[in-house]
Amino acid sequence: MNAMTRRIVIGTAAVSMALSVAACGKAGDSDSGNGGGDSKTIGLLLPENKTTRYETFDRPIIEAKIKALCSDCEVKYNNAAQDTETQKKQFDALVTQGVKVIILDSVDYKATKSWVQQAEKKGVKVVAYDRLAEGPISAYVSYDNEKIGRLQGEGLVAALGDKAKDANVVMINGSPTDPNAPLFKKGAHSVLDSAVKKVVYEQDIPDWSPDEANKKMGAAIDSLGKTGFQGVYSANDGMAGGIITALSKQGIKVPVGGQDAELAGLQRLLTGDQAFTIYKQIKPEAETTAEIAVKLLKGEKIDDLVPTKVTSLTGEFKDIPAKLYDAQVVTKDKIASTIIADGVYKAADICTAEYKAACEAAGIK
Repeated sequence: MNAMTRRIVIGTAAVSMALSVAACGKAGDSDSGNGGGDSKTIGLLLPENKTTRYETFDRPIIEAKIKALCSDCEVKYNNAAQDTETQKKQFDALVTQGVKVIILDSVDYKATKSWVQQAEKKGVKVVAYDRLAEGPISAYVSYDNEKIGRLQGEGLVAALGDKAKDANVVMINGSPTDPNAPLFKKGAHSVLDSAVKKVVYEQDIPDWSPDEANKKMGAAIDSLGKTGFQGVYSANDGMAGGIITALSKQGIKVPVGGQDAELAGLQRLLTGDQAFTIYKQIKPEAETTAEIAVKLLKGEKIDDLVPTKVTSLTGEFKDIPAKLYDAQVVTKDKIASTIIADGVYKAADICTAEYKAACEAAGIK
């Protein structure tokens, strides 16, 4: 997102905030007769904490935006720590407590169908956040995830340069229970299958586990040999860290991509250990989700916030109102103009003592 577009988004959000805050008191008045209760509560369920973004960015941004839009609203938050059964209990508890709007980032998208169906019968609105859940959800906010996969593929091809056509590539994909993972994989394959010699080893990694990615990379090296591949596709930065550790242990230096612009990933870009990451602006995604949740709580229309329609991965649920944000490839030379310019991290966060020289070399001050 360029600076002008970003200003427009911020401006729009500010107008929406002013309107919603004005409406909030009115909504509160109508609820005063029943003692409030959970008529002013929004549930927030996030899937895991191995990926640093959820606790560092998603949760605080969503909670802050809900409070800004509705000062007397409460957020009931839980993280499932990548356990489907835990998330089901968290979801059911919110419904039992009378919560009328739930923001759900699912651990296993297929498992959510019956939960959402039961919730709908009780008048509960479910907003699928970041991952598209199965069931009659009221809205979905995420990214064009197949396009992100294409960007990842293009990033790896660019990193390979004129060696791409003769390159064998290892693919370490995301969790099979995450509906975004197959879309990333599909998008990446659409680029890599015609741009490189061959994908010679490919594995899906349960729970997006960096440790498991490390083990699979070790197995790939054992199978292919140290010179049997020239690049590695990693579906996210956390797993890229595990992959790079396995490569370094064997003295192998090849381009490795990632996703999420995690702090550790950005630092690996600076040292040259990681070739690129995918930067997805979390703030617009999180704030739009919060705004949708507040509007649904008040019974207001959300049409202007969800301009497109999507179909669930099984094809059963169609015409789901959605907002899909864009993303971009970030290499070392783009950290300052994207991550730092957007205030995701300050230069001081990235340029700790260990990375100070690398930051100076990249023009980051």
